[in-house]
Amino acid sequence: MDFLGHSVGKDYLCGMNNQDTIVAIATPSGMGAIAVLRLSGVEAIAIVSKVFFSKKKDAKNLSEAQGYTIHFGEIRDNNHLVDEVLVSIFRAPNSYTGEDTVEVSCHGSVYIQQALLQLFLRNGARMAEAGEFTMRSFFNGKMDLSQAEAVADLIHSENAASAQVALSQMRGGFSQELAQLREELITFASLIELELDFSEEDVEFANRAQLTTLLENIRRVLVSLSESFALGNVIKNGIPVAIVGAPNAGKSTLLNALLREERAIVSEIAGTTRDTIEDEIQLGGLTFRFIDTAGLRDTTDQIESIGIRKAYEKIDQAQIVVFIYDASRPESEIATEYAALMQRTRGKSTLVLANKSDLVNGQSRPSFLQKNQVFITLAAAKNEGVVKVTAALVNQVETAALSNNQVVVTNARHYQNLIQALSAVDRIREGMDAGISGDFLALDVREALRYLGNITGAIEVDRDILGSIFGKFCIGK
Repeated sequence: MDFLGHSVGKDYLCGMNNQDTIVAIATPSGMGAIAVLRLSGVEAIAIVSKVFFSKKKDAKNLSEAQGYTIHFGEIRDNNHLVDEVLVSIFRAPNSYTGEDTVEVSCHGSVYIQQALLQLFLRNGARMAEAGEFTMRSFFNGKMDLSQAEAVADLIHSENAASAQVALSQMRGGFSQELAQLREELITFASLIELELDFSEEDVEFANRAQLTTLLENIRRVLVSLSESFALGNVIKNGIPVAIVGAPNAGKSTLLNALLREERAIVSEIAGTTRDTIEDEIQLGGLTFRFIDTAGLRDTTDQIESIGIRKAYEKIDQAQIVVFIYDASRPESEIATEYAALMQRTRGKSTLVLANKSDLVNGQSRPSFLQKNQVFITLAAAKNEGVVKVTAALVNQVETAALSNNQVVVTNARHYQNLIQALSAVDRIREGMDAGISGDFLALDVREALRYLGNITGAIEVDRDILGSIFGKFCIGK
């Protein structure tokens, strides 16, 4: 590895032989209309050509086919017809893996899928490991490590926002930001190194004012990227919302109205909900994980007490708290409950809902609410005001970065490396302020470059890390 942290080669593949031709079923397991088997490697086209017979009379051998072409024909095992298929040819380096690649589209019978898979294995292919197609793409320079991880994120995306972020990262948006940061750090390091070479002549190639400006720019981008993880994490994993309030306030009714199904038992008997009930819905392209909790009150019932304790735990874990109360109750009682909740939530986004407003005349905003507190009147049982609640929930999530197509960090590994790089940059700035020599500054520059390189794989990444990353992929990806 050189000074700048560049990888000196790709001489390992987590114990896999990257000279083999690999095969896997690329579509989900089970029966469907069609299925796709994928092969990649130097023998991929030759293996398929052994058993493929074109329906076109004057067709050339598949081994002579050009890339980006599709061929209709039959797959035969000796004289036995296995299936009629479409064979797509991709020639190296213009393929997903950067190698010769073949995709065989067959009928979705589980029997046919397995018959074709076994046939290709007998003719020289081996089963692909989890994520091995994408790993080969990474090692063949088709994508960097952060883009490879975005492939997995895209496959597992469950809402519009997570798909948008994954697509942006897969297309190199995050990588370009990191490449610019590394380039600026390399410029900084080069000036420092040059200054060291001429230390005896007392020549200062690195103007300290310019270096300070450069360093502040680098730090600003690192802070922005690391802070975006708060949004990225909830986009990827969903936004936990705790619905809390006294018994019979309408928590379960609200949950059912939001989900548009009878998910929770609704009863006039206080204390019906004794455990937390959780479910997810998509709102505004985001996933919200709603948690209906036990009614908060003093009780001697042991089981209900356990449910109330769990309710407080869910409040601590939630990003948004929905406090719902019965509008017909005395305001003084509600004010006491609200004050206790505010101490517990400690600045979390909180929505206050006055439920059963259809039973009172002219429900107004309570005087005890904080100035900027979101307040909504509704009648959950009649589905009145629920649309306002869903709109308010979406507004609680700061999604301006998505609208502006800014880079959003969703991966905890990336976040950890960004924090480490930021720490190294802060040490550089402290060293410059203290007037330490360039050789000590260069040590921290190397550290910052190493952590940024860890994200994209610009440096040689530990094989255990690679195994962990690609092991989460499905076999055919």
